[in-house]
Amino acid sequence: MEEQSALDVAAHYELGLEADRLDEPLGIVEFVRTLEVTERVLPPAPATVADIGGGPGRYALWLADRGHDVVHRDLVQLHVEQVRAAGHPRIKSDVGDARALDLDDASADAVLLLGPLYHLYERDERVSTLREAGRVARPGAPVLVSAISRWAPRLHGYLSEKLYERVPTMADVVHRVESDGRLVPSWDGGFGAYCHTPTELREEAAAAGLVVEDLVGVEGLAFALADLGERLADPAARTAVLESARAVERIPDLLGLSPHLVLTARRPTRVRSSGSQD
Repeated sequence: MEEQSALDVAAHYELGLEADRLDEPLGIVEFVRTLEVTERVLPPAPATVADIGGGPGRYALWLADRGHDVVHRDLVQLHVEQVRAAGHPRIKSDVGDARALDLDDASADAVLLLGPLYHLYERDERVSTLREAGRVARPGAPVLVSAISRWAPRLHGYLSEKLYERVPTMADVVHRVESDGRLVPSWDGGFGAYCHTPTELREEAAAAGLVVEDLVGVEGLAFALADLGERLADPAARTAVLESARAVERIPDLLGLSPHLVLTARRPTRVRSSGSQD
């Protein structure tokens, strides 16, 4: 991680905003849809799940409540403290770097990597992180990887959230993202990230030795709904929002419209004598 990027990450997450982000309307869609994708490949409980970069623990708690044993690691001490404060007996949390984990080889029945790639500007570090997730997974185990879409800063931030009203340089920011993937923080404590194209995410996972199975857009066009909170409160409207996201989740020409992408891959079950992997 670049030095300035590491400082930006710490400054943003130490504000404590992540704890409630998934309770906001778009965060609810992100959480529900990410759980849907996870449940498609998650082994039956009890399984050991490594939640790497798991933030304040929303996914870890969901997994533990369903009978899984969760090994939670996060780079931010505050997040680890928040997870520990929850006191769930099935969760073991500690500070950890996704690029060099303190976990044994083949020790997890599933690995969640739902955040670390956001904050690695350099391709070699992202590939190393994906390779490390694969190392921790048992042969054949699923590895779920979240990424921010290359076009999220423009479509969600610039257009839908009208950040141009608060950030005079926002047009320049989105132009840079679309040229090199780097979203630089626009204010002290602001969010910075690397933003992927769908093809790039697939290629990086393959370069890390993972077998790519699926890639989906998470939220669809939910981010563009000004009344999203009201719709989620109405059962019929909530169903329409989620069904619409599912309907377009794998359409190649629409993948990048979703603010988040989730890739499903697996650690190869064996290595052939020629050096290729199954």
